[in-house]
Amino acid sequence: MPHLARLARETPDKPAAIFPDSGASLSFCALDEAANQIAQGLVSLGLSPGQGIALLLENTPEFLILTYGAKRAGLMVTPLSIHSRAHEVAHVLRDSAAVLLAAEASLSTLADALDLQNLPHRFSVGGAIPGFAPLRSLMEGRPTTWPDGERPIGREFLYSSGTTGLPKGIRRPLIPFADCHKPEFDMSWKGFYGFDADTVYLSPAPLYHAAPNRYVQRTIDGGGTAVITRRFDAAACLALIEKFRVTHSQWVPTMFVRLLALPVSMRKTFDLSSHRCAIHAAAPCPVPVKRAMIDWWGPIIREYYAGSEGIGVCFIDSHTWLRKPVSVGRPAYGAVHILDEEGRRLPPGEIGRIWFEGGARFAYHNDPEKTATAYNDRGWATLHDLGWLDGEGFLFLSDRRADLILSGGVNIYPAEIEAVLGIHPAVSEAAVVGVPDAELGERPRALVVPRNITGNAALAEALIAHCRAHLGGLKIPVAVDFLEELPRSEAGKLLRRVLKERFR
Repeated sequence: MPHLARLARETPDKPAAIFPDSGASLSFCALDEAANQIAQGLVSLGLSPGQGIALLLENTPEFLILTYGAKRAGLMVTPLSIHSRAHEVAHVLRDSAAVLLAAEASLSTLADALDLQNLPHRFSVGGAIPGFAPLRSLMEGRPTTWPDGERPIGREFLYSSGTTGLPKGIRRPLIPFADCHKPEFDMSWKGFYGFDADTVYLSPAPLYHAAPNRYVQRTIDGGGTAVITRRFDAAACLALIEKFRVTHSQWVPTMFVRLLALPVSMRKTFDLSSHRCAIHAAAPCPVPVKRAMIDWWGPIIREYYAGSEGIGVCFIDSHTWLRKPVSVGRPAYGAVHILDEEGRRLPPGEIGRIWFEGGARFAYHNDPEKTATAYNDRGWATLHDLGWLDGEGFLFLSDRRADLILSGGVNIYPAEIEAVLGIHPAVSEAAVVGVPDAELGERPRALVVPRNITGNAALAEALIAHCRAHLGGLKIPVAVDFLEELPRSEAGKLLRRVLKERFR
């Protein structure tokens, strides 16, 4: 029996998910029965195991109901970014071969911009959309029991965030019905983070992203309660930790920056004593920001490094990070190797491409060429990130190969310059990109979000002098520009391509 079905019997009235912005909630029983109705409706439409549905939804109860229901019907579920441009959404719909779209009425403008003539099934949530049937029509009169037959269990069919181009799909095989009682996810997160039936997990990020999507389901499948906000608001999140006695949460570094921007007097008004694990990932966190968060919340912050591809994962807790600042930890799933471009293993301290050995295999949907570049002749897989290992086997990230700056034949790693800028007290965030140089090919240019100060020529000179004191000649930025914020995806990943387009 699947986890949710079992929990619906054992703890029917316990909240599985709470949506504080709307006041809605789903008990384990209500979520289980609604998911069964969705599954029955999808089967009645003639959808076969392995076919897919797409969700263009905000963080609402329907997101979870459709996800669990579709998986029970043996379908693939593709969440769509509500902040993507129409052509990006259209690409994912086309590439995933989804046969059903559920869209929120508040997103009707985006839905109207899509060519849906070849999409046979369309349902609206939270209001009417022309050409869409209301979602309730798929559920009304349907049994609240599991569909007949032993259909395989569906899965998320997630797409990369598309920071370097159009999103790429990562499709995994269906789960045999006989294995429906087994955990879908690697259980190392349970031991490392301490998730259990008493967990109250705060998710302030969009559910269409892999991490919040998966961790919310992990919480629910483990018998805990997920508190899901529609948008991130720093003060509101602190209030929710106090109100719901949140035990676990997940953040991206930009959220930490905004939390720290709250007045200290306001921060002290919230009771955060229940909070015992704050998870972060998605992007490197500036050292001063992470230190400040540990000083405030205590050593409860735990970081991981992984990708939607699922080839491996590294973990690091606060105590270890304070000893090894900037490290993303040691591998908990898959062994890590650092290789040069010829595939030779590099010694500790030398930067190369990061490869995982022993993780799950994957393929980029409809892109065998990109899949091939993710594997080497040993069967090891890479996310194309660069990094290095120290003598104790701790991994430190550098950059992606595409972000390298080639200056006078020398490889310059933006992350190294960004780390130096990040320790300056006037810097909140920094990014470095290569800009054309007639003599050297490229030179590094720094884009800085100042901390509690207005960027000016004097500060730019001070930051260049700061770099000169810590870095070699070619690594010193040729210029410093000031921004109000750095462009990031909804998952918190730096959109370096946006900065390259603007400043090259």
